[in-house]
Amino acid sequence: MSSANYRSLLRTPGAAAFFLPASLGRVGVAMTGLSIVWLVHGTMGTFSAAGLVTGGFAVSEALGAPQLARLVDRFGQTRVLPPTLLAHTLAVAGLCSLVAAGAGGTPLILAGCLVGASVPQLGALSAARWAALLRRDRAAELPTAFALESISNALAYLMGPTLISALAAAGHPLAGTLLSGALSVAGGLALAAQRAGAPPPAGRRPERERGKGVLPGGAVLLLMGLNLAIGIFFGAMQMSVTAFVVEQGAPGAAAPILAVSSCSGLLTGWLYGLRRWSAAPPVQLFAATSVLTLGTLLLFAVGTPLGLGLVVAVTGAAIPLLLVLFPVLTERTVQQAVLTQAFAWLGAAGAAGSAAAAAGAGWAIDSLGARGGFAVTATAAAAMACQSIAGLRVLRAPDDRGRRPGPPTRGGQRANEAPK
Repeated sequence: MSSANYRSLLRTPGAAAFFLPASLGRVGVAMTGLSIVWLVHGTMGTFSAAGLVTGGFAVSEALGAPQLARLVDRFGQTRVLPPTLLAHTLAVAGLCSLVAAGAGGTPLILAGCLVGASVPQLGALSAARWAALLRRDRAAELPTAFALESISNALAYLMGPTLISALAAAGHPLAGTLLSGALSVAGGLALAAQRAGAPPPAGRRPERERGKGVLPGGAVLLLMGLNLAIGIFFGAMQMSVTAFVVEQGAPGAAAPILAVSSCSGLLTGWLYGLRRWSAAPPVQLFAATSVLTLGTLLLFAVGTPLGLGLVVAVTGAAIPLLLVLFPVLTERTVQQAVLTQAFAWLGAAGAAGSAAAAAGAGWAIDSLGARGGFAVTATAAAAMACQSIAGLRVLRAPDDRGRRPGPPTRGGQRANEAPK
């Protein structure tokens, strides 16, 4: 196997021009939440205040992202992105100014909400561009494109928080917040400048695609449920790993164990995109969630940090497959006219799951120890496996669903058959 599939995608006219700016901006987006934690904590000296501001940021991002995506689907990326980026620049500048002026909690929470509401959803915009670029003539390459998106996202969430932590440790939390905003805005502006590859807004779509701007309830709700569960999985796993190594008297092992999970995921995500898979995406989804569920059951048997590292290598390997299959299934079941909205709703569900896990897993760990957190993790994985069973029926592409042939017409052709 080689990386020819990825090279072929990036050599597609216009592909690198939107993928690389979106990847740069995504590093800034990945830095934003943690940068706010360090910025507020460095000024007010309390994590509770930092948590309130960051919570306002997360909630407003989850609520605002689908609304921004709705505007993008209606008016186009190149018209909506510039004012969004201007609003984000002003919101970040306002937050930094309030912190520098020693403002109290309420103004900071409101500023954090404005930062979250204006975060550019570059991942959803990039995924929508891949769909517009490939879905007509090269639809079989979409899983590879979304695998590339998954790798970019994983790298952003490895690099971004590491960079923020280094700046905060060096005593420059304000620089971290400014850098996160600068990267987000720079990547977004470069993406907005690429007009040629942007999906057309609703008013400029072909006549056959108009009047279809409604999200399919069953499919999108099921995918939102899957993203909610994977958000819970992420949040609970991080807290549970930390609690386990503290119980074992080896708190320094948390970072290497989580790094093992991330590296395992990067490898499987890269390998997944190198070949075409014969199994239908809903079947792949069921297989991946089943592996993840079995892997989480092994968590209850580990007794050492080394054993935990081996298990999280298994669970981490299944995650990228899910992060690729979710957009693949979304693109198959959602019309182009509302595709960006669908991607944004899935991201909002994942963010809500992570926020819920912070509370639920924390209570379970306080009550039952690290294995209480593992129970939350296993429950989330089992919920995904159960939902994927329903997905075998619900998440079928329109051409997979088939129709019973209609009655013959005068010429002998059935009503539901295409002309010969």
